[in-house]
Amino acid sequence: MACPKKFLNHPSLPASLTVNELPISFSPSVRSLGVTLDPTLSFQKHISNICKSAYLELRKISSVRHYLTTDATKTLVCSLVLSKIDYCNSLLAGLPKNLLDRLQRIQNNAARMVFKSSKYEHATPLLHSLHWLPITKRIEYKLSSLSFAVVSGSAPEYLSELLNLYTPSRQLRSAADTRLFRLPTVQTTTCGERSFAYQAPVTWNRLPLPLRHTDSLTTFKTNLKTHLFQRK
Repeated sequence: MACPKKFLNHPSLPASLTVNELPISFSPSVRSLGVTLDPTLSFQKHISNICKSAYLELRKISSVRHYLTTDATKTLVCSLVLSKIDYCNSLLAGLPKNLLDRLQRIQNNAARMVFKSSKYEHATPLLHSLHWLPITKRIEYKLSSLSFAVVSGSAPEYLSELLNLYTPSRQLRSAADTRLFRLPTVQTTTCGERSFAYQAPVTWNRLPLPLRHTDSLTTFKTNLKTHLFQRK
C-alpha cells in the first residue's frame, strides 16, 4: 500500500494495516499495471526501472548486432526497447526535463545502434531517418491521440469523464473555437498540472485547426506525426 511521503514517518501512523487478520505494510512506492507509482507521482523510480530494462535489452541486441540487418535491428529495437518507453507514456507529461532526458538518451543510443553509428554522432538526424519522434513529442502524440478518441466518441468512459469540450456561449461565425477542451482549474503544479485532465487539453488545444477537425483516426495520426516532425 502506498502512503503519502509526508505521512510515512508520522508518529501516529501505524506500521501497517490489518485486513482479515493479515498485516499490510506501507510502502514508498507500488507497482500497478506495470507502472511504478510513488507518493508525489514524481515517476523517478518508474523511469529508473524503464532505463534499467531498456538498457538490458539494448545490450542483448548489441551482442548480436553484427548478425542483423538494419531493418531487423530496427524491428527488435522498436519491439523490445521503444515499447517500454512508450508504455503509459502519457503519464510522463509535464515531468522535469532531466527525467525525460534519461529516456531520450536511451532512444538516441538505440538509433545509433540501428545505424552502427559512433556514440559521439548527433542523434537527431538518425531519429529523422528512422521516423522516430523524440521522447517529448511521443508523449504529445499519445496525449493527442487519446484526446481525439474522446472528441470522436470512441474513448472509454473513464477517459471521456476527465475532459470537457468547450461550448461557446453564443454562435460564432468562425469554427475556430470548436473542438477545444476546457482547461480545468488545478491546485498544484506537481500533480494537478501533470494530470491527464490538464495536460490533454493543453496539448490538444494548441494543435492546428485542420488537424483537430480530422474525421478519421488513421488520417489524424498520420497528419499528427507529420505536424510534430515539422514543428520546431
